[in-house]
Amino acid sequence: MNVTYLVFFVIILIGTLVITHWAAERSRTTHQFYVVSGSLSGFQNGLAIAGDYISAASFLGITGLIAFYGYDGFLYATGFLISYVILLLWVAEPVQRLGTYSIADVVTERFPRRGIRLMVAISGILISVLYMIPQLVASGLLIRLLLGVDYTASVWVIGILMTLYVVFGGMVATSWVQIIKTVLLMGGTLLVVLILISWVNWDWSKLMVEAKNQSPHGEAFFYPGHLFEHSIEKISLTLSLILGTSGLPHILLRFLTVKNAKEARVSAMSATWVIGLFYLMALVLGVGTIAIVGWDRLVGADPSGNLAALLLAEVVGGDFLVAFVMAVAFATIIAVVTGLVFAATSAFAYDIYHHIWKRQQASEKQQLTVARSVAVVIGLISIILSIGMEGVNVAFLVSMTFAIAASSIFPLLMLTFYWKRFNHVGAYSTLLTGFLMSLLFISMGSEGLGLISLSNPAILSIPSGFLGGIIGTWLSKHKQCTEDKTYMLRVHFGEREVPPHD
Repeated sequence: MNVTYLVFFVIILIGTLVITHWAAERSRTTHQFYVVSGSLSGFQNGLAIAGDYISAASFLGITGLIAFYGYDGFLYATGFLISYVILLLWVAEPVQRLGTYSIADVVTERFPRRGIRLMVAISGILISVLYMIPQLVASGLLIRLLLGVDYTASVWVIGILMTLYVVFGGMVATSWVQIIKTVLLMGGTLLVVLILISWVNWDWSKLMVEAKNQSPHGEAFFYPGHLFEHSIEKISLTLSLILGTSGLPHILLRFLTVKNAKEARVSAMSATWVIGLFYLMALVLGVGTIAIVGWDRLVGADPSGNLAALLLAEVVGGDFLVAFVMAVAFATIIAVVTGLVFAATSAFAYDIYHHIWKRQQASEKQQLTVARSVAVVIGLISIILSIGMEGVNVAFLVSMTFAIAASSIFPLLMLTFYWKRFNHVGAYSTLLTGFLMSLLFISMGSEGLGLISLSNPAILSIPSGFLGGIIGTWLSKHKQCTEDKTYMLRVHFGEREVPPHD
């Protein structure tokens, strides 16, 4: 066990626990617990969104993918970034205007049916748990390297911590852990980039030449065709990354923590700038890793590529820089998994327990008790599922989750917001078709049964989600809600009333 690594680990651990203790005093009501009383500014929320979004797959997985595959690896980063344009233009403001504590609120504002609320809540819980798995996989690798404990114990350490943050701190702790994580991440990544460039005397062309020399792809390193055999695979992956963000519950929930649509817009714009800068730096880190660390050492240390950024830090900065980068990665994982646990927890406690089971008769104390109990259960389930995923590249696992979100929640929101004829039968069929078809195509793909050549099924499953909603609407004889016109006006122009701050 390296003492320097341990010191940085303890500092991050103590810092996040202090934040949780502080947040626990400010999470005594449901409005505080679920949405921080809507008190975050647009810029603060933008930092928190970036903290929620830039995951272990971005910091660890994508750096490795760029080092291994060059151009094709950077497709992940490009898709992640462009997704925020979609979110900003079509999704962020309607969600803020129509939601209160959950994404199901947004849909049931138009279709006030318990079945729809239940389906949206269950979809959100499943997507959150699926997305949590790659974060915990990365955390297990990181803590094993940091403290010298085995992978299983490492996953348990992170899992217990993330559960504690949600149980005691709610959205208050989640938000501030994410904000601080973003500051640390951007600062730490910039530091490694500057040291890397200085390593080659600020000559970027030299770094590119060395990357081509070290890579087995040679001159073709900066051209497509190494990770994906067919262009259809690239299109499918890009679609899932671009559209999947707008279907991730833990990202959408962040727009409920600001007081109005203007602040929601500022949140999305701030997050886009931060995320864009990060992925530019990730590109430099990926190219620098293959150039300086070298192919043989990179593959020998970790064939999945998840430790590429740490190997680079070790070469250019020694133990101290590795410890700092590890601390940043640890904070990154904590912030993302905490947001995911919270999204799943709030969906169950607020939508399923309060609205469906108790028919809106649950007291605030009962809701908070259930939410904290559910956080423990979800944490345990995620830990158990993550233990067997040690050798899988976390970026691939994330792309699968994005495909599911892009095929179910995203079509549901778009049709609900922008199609006047859409009805509740269409809403049911959108969710069912998108979710089931994405799972079917994933199981049939190259990473499953191998019946189809696609490893990412988004190009098939996303149209299925939209088509299911359209067909369901056309075939049903149910009339549209009488308040559809009012709903559409609220989507585009109206403001929801925010309860006063507690």
